[in-house]
Amino acid sequence: MDDRAPLIQIEDLHKGYPAPGRDGERLEILSGLDLTLAPGDTLAVVGASGIGKSTLLHILGALDRPDRGRILYEGRDIFKMDNEGLARFRNKTIGFVFQFHHLLPEFTALENTMMPGLIRGMERKEVEAGAQALLDRVGLKNRCFHRVTDLSGGEQQRVALARALVLKPRVLLADEPTGNLDRKNSRQVHDLLQELNREFEMAMVVVTHNMELAAYMSRSITLVNGDAAQAER
Repeated sequence: MDDRAPLIQIEDLHKGYPAPGRDGERLEILSGLDLTLAPGDTLAVVGASGIGKSTLLHILGALDRPDRGRILYEGRDIFKMDNEGLARFRNKTIGFVFQFHHLLPEFTALENTMMPGLIRGMERKEVEAGAQALLDRVGLKNRCFHRVTDLSGGEQQRVALARALVLKPRVLLADEPTGNLDRKNSRQVHDLLQELNREFEMAMVVVTHNMELAAYMSRSITLVNGDAAQAER
């Protein structure tokens, strides 16, 4: 039995949306989901398209609120915060990596990586030193001052990963992080995610259709009918 104190507890999570073209009806995307993550856990969330994987990730990252249920981070119910409090929580606690990296094309790899620290109001020199160290760590030491539009797809995704980790978050959330990469670059990102998880001891939740990536995680769940119907490993 895992005796580590939970980092994240999801309790009776529900989320639905209005059904298109059906007046008054709702589509229940998540219905009563329960899940616990300890520090350092790695979890893959798999399932059919439209089943609620990204919805779960957005709620877990406090980008959206549930209709019902709680998410506790170290025992604290985050959805008791107002929107400003949630924004501060996200900046401090969560790192995000998406299939489409959402980098700012007019800026360099270094400037993109620094952005979360600058938003927090940290000293530029401190943020820059941390960002350069991370870009070196992900193999982009010689690409720091290149605009991201001059980088390959694999390099851009590594910049996105460095940006997600620059503030050393407790949790990394990744939504199809290798969805736009070829097999070689996908494997490089897979290996990097594993290495950084061990190095930073962060919890990591990855939504993916890529079963090779899912196999890298210590646990996986399959969403069916809005709940975690199957737990593996």
